[in-house]
This record gives sequence, structure tokens and C-alpha cells, in this order.
Amino acid sequence: MIRDPDIMTGLLDSVRRFVRERLVPAEEAVAETDAIPDDIVRDMKALGLFGLTIPESYGGLGLTMEEEALVMFELCQTAPAFRSLIGTTVGIGSQGILIDGTPEQKDRWLPALARGELIASFALTEPESGSDAASIRTRARRDGEHYVIDGTKRFITNAPEAGMFTLMARTSPDDEGTQANVASPPGLDPLGGRTGAGRARGQSEGITAFIVDAKTPGISLGRIDRKMGQKGAHTCDVIFDGVRVPAANVIGGVEGRGFKTAMKVLDKGRIHIAAVCVGVAQRLLRDTLRYAMERKQFGQPIAEFQLVQAMLADSRTELYAAQAMVLDAARRRDAGEDVSTEAACCKYYASEMVGRVADRAVQVHGGAGYVTDHGIERYYRDVRLFRIYEGTSQIQQIVIARGMVKAAQAMQ
Repeated sequence: MIRDPDIMTGLLDSVRRFVRERLVPAEEAVAETDAIPDDIVRDMKALGLFGLTIPESYGGLGLTMEEEALVMFELCQTAPAFRSLIGTTVGIGSQGILIDGTPEQKDRWLPALARGELIASFALTEPESGSDAASIRTRARRDGEHYVIDGTKRFITNAPEAGMFTLMARTSPDDEGTQANVASPPGLDPLGGRTGAGRARGQSEGITAFIVDAKTPGISLGRIDRKMGQKGAHTCDVIFDGVRVPAANVIGGVEGRGFKTAMKVLDKGRIHIAAVCVGVAQRLLRDTLRYAMERKQFGQPIAEFQLVQAMLADSRTELYAAQAMVLDAARRRDAGEDVSTEAACCKYYASEMVGRVADRAVQVHGGAGYVTDHGIERYYRDVRLFRIYEGTSQIQQIVIARGMVKAAQAMQ
């Protein structure tokens, strides 16, 4: 749904220019220093990137799903770390509050998030809780007008920069997490997919979503993770040791609804990541095509060789398919349709697609693709993460298949 084509065109032009003039020239420095320069972060705030999905009434841009996807197509034609910095704020860090938060919570947190004054971080994954998110062990014990929270979260994106955490913790001590049984009803994956936790439904009812100020005493951070790729995008452990959180910070003011809140933004998150994959693939293919047209072997550009053309053609075809899928799912979501299966299809296909495009890009570049001169090897490492976070490809396959069975049963 494009609300105003002229305004949308202006926004996309601004993002495209920002990527070309500010982000692309900084890619190598970010990769070397593992940090995004402060002046670029300020410019991202000024452009409104932290408030893309927050309503205008709270100071954001209030983009529809289709508009958001189009912006991601443009923004992500550069190092994924830049998008990652805004990702948790644009996604579940703010959307949980927006969808289920109380009016007071929305007024308190959303304007600061939209301006980029606070970076939101989503804290669910734990050392012993990955796809089986219902087995989380972090505890929140009621103590008067506060909850006391104890536990450790792992691989928490933007934790070193976060001003607040959307935290999932167990408030019902009788609901202990256990190992998943993939043959049973689905629960929720920590990073946006649905897992097959056999007792997840009962367990999830004992989990509550909290808004936690990152400055609260008792919060400490582990060392920043040394990752395969995506330098400049930081993750680390977050340790909660006797952290006192006001009861007023329970999202929606009701215990036990944390998973339901998270599930409401799952489809949006999957479509968003699929759009990110499309943007990165566009950049990869453009650079690869340029190289193939310039690089000569046997007296002619390698783009004239049919086997190189086949790799270019396969990449272009798969990219086109992923882009069409994302836009179709986004429009359906904007129209109010249930797009759980379609969103999972998008995330699954697009994340696998960009991995194949990156692999072909290295192959076309040959030795130049294996060294750092062209940045292709960096992208090859960066895109590997897309098949893991926000729900692994295997989790998406489960969601898709179960969605198919559910739809078929409904027609009987």
C-alpha cells in the first residue's frame, strides 16, 4: 500500500542518495573498525530511519509494509550492518509496544525510539534456549510494585548500544521449559520463527514481555561477540542480576502475554528480513555484472562467456522472484490478510537466494572475489547470517508446511 506516491518517491530518492554518498564509502572502514561512525548514525537519525514503522503521531514515518519493503530494497544495497543498527528499533523493539502497549507506555517510549534517542533491543534468546524459545529460564518475580529479574540473554543484537530492552521473562514459576517436540503444536522461535515446542503453548502462557531501561542497576553486558561477518553490527550477552523493573513496564499491563505480543509482529519481521535480502542481492548482482563486463579473458569480457552468463541469469531470475514475493506478501499484509505462510515463504526463499547470489558473485570474480579488494568476500560472509536469525530456514519450512496443512483442513 503506497499512501502518497510523490512522498514515497522522495523518500526513496533520499535513501538511495544517502546509501550512495554516505554509506557505501564507509563500508571498508566499518569492516575494519567494527564500528559505525557517529556522524553516520546522526545522519541516519536525521533521515528518520529509526522511526520508519512508528506512527507519525509519535514522531515516526509510519510506513506501511509495502513502503517499508521498498525502503529496505534501497537501504540494504550496502553493508548489512547499517540496517542492523536500526533493525531492532524498527522491528519488535518498538512494534510490541505499539501493538500491545498501554497508552502511557507508547507516550513514554515511542517518540524517543522514533528520534533515535534510544535504540531498542529484543532480549529473548538464552544460552539454553534457541529455537525452543518456550524453554527460557530468565525469571521475573513480583515484589510489590516491581518485578525482580534474573537471567542471561545471548546473541542480543544492538545490546551494547541499547537504551531499552524488550525482554521476555518467565513470570509463572510452574511453567518449566522442556525440549521441543517438533510433532506438536508450534510455539515461537526467539528470532522470529515458529518452533515445534511440544509443550510450548502452556509454557508460553507463563512468559511476560517487559520494557527494561538499559540503565537499570543490575544489568551487565558480556564481551561483544566476534562474528563471521556483519562487522559493525554488535551482539553480546546481557546479564540481569536482581534487576528491579516497575510493574508499570509490563507490556500491556498483563502478565503471561509476552509470546502473544511477539507473535503479532512475526509476519512483519519475516517480510522485513526478506526485503533486506533482496536489497543486498541487488548490490551483489550489480557489482558482479559490472566486473564481468570489465574483466577480460581470452581477449573478451567474461560476460560474453555463456557459463558466466548462466550464473548472472540464475541470480537475476531468483532475485526477481524474491522481490515479487516480498511485494506480494507486503501488499497482502497491508490489506489485512493472514500472511503467516507467505511471510515464512519470503524469509525462507529470499535468505537462501541471497546466499546463492553471493556464492555466484565470488565465482564470477574468481581470485578477486576471494580477497578483500572488491568486498565480495565480505558480503559472502555477511549474508550467511540471514539463513539463521529471525527463524532459521528449517523453522520456516516447518511453518510453511503446517500452514499448508491448516489451510487444507479448513477447506474440508
